[in-house]
Amino acid sequence: MDPAGRRFFISGLVQGVFFRASTAQQATRLGLRGWARNLADGRVEVLALGPAEALATLEAWLHQGPPSARVSEVREARVVAADLAGLTDFRTG
Repeated sequence: MDPAGRRFFISGLVQGVFFRASTAQQATRLGLRGWARNLADGRVEVLALGPAEALATLEAWLHQGPPSARVSEVREARVVAADLAGLTDFRTG
């Protein structure tokens, strides 16, 4: 089965609470590739590539996040193939 890619924007109290590092741990545990980064507007953006079941598990986790986070919204956005090129592991930025 070919891997799929998904992009998420997470809002709420998601910066300064280890959201990116915790997301990277979850994604790595699930065998996903991609990245998580803070945005200037206070959201976290996550791009993940891997099996659909693992992506669904990550998405469910993003709605909660790590213990100190307070997630108010998770929105999915379009992914284009060029965004997924060269992903070899999961990183934070």
